[in-house]
Amino acid sequence: MKIFRVEQFNAAHRLFNPKWDDETNNRIFGKCNNPNFHGHNYKLEVELEGLINPDTGYVMDMKQLSDIMKLEILERFDHRNLNLDCPEFAHLIPSAENIALVCWNILRDKLPSELILKVRLWETPRNGVEYDGK
Repeated sequence: MKIFRVEQFNAAHRLFNPKWDDETNNRIFGKCNNPNFHGHNYKLEVELEGLINPDTGYVMDMKQLSDIMKLEILERFDHRNLNLDCPEFAHLIPSAENIALVCWNILRDKLPSELILKVRLWETPRNGVEYDGK
């Protein structure tokens, strides 16, 4: 059985590789390399797969999942500049792919190990990424 929970957060970032010169960063990242940053309304979908607990009828209590997502992800990233405010991205380009990877790693440590975890991060209504730990 699979269950899903969706939360949203707003954050600013800049895609920039400090090993490259400005011309290369501009060519690769375009507008996303704006030195004054830019923002997104991210949608984070968390999917958990596991057995239904016969005592509760749940794979996991959705309230518990929501609380974990709010405490571990939203409190950390919502209304933040990912480049400047979040140590997770001090040496990691905050691309959608890397944000999803960081979210997965944070959540993996907080959720029951017997549940299979997958995250989908939507940066825009048309652009998203998915990570399942592989």
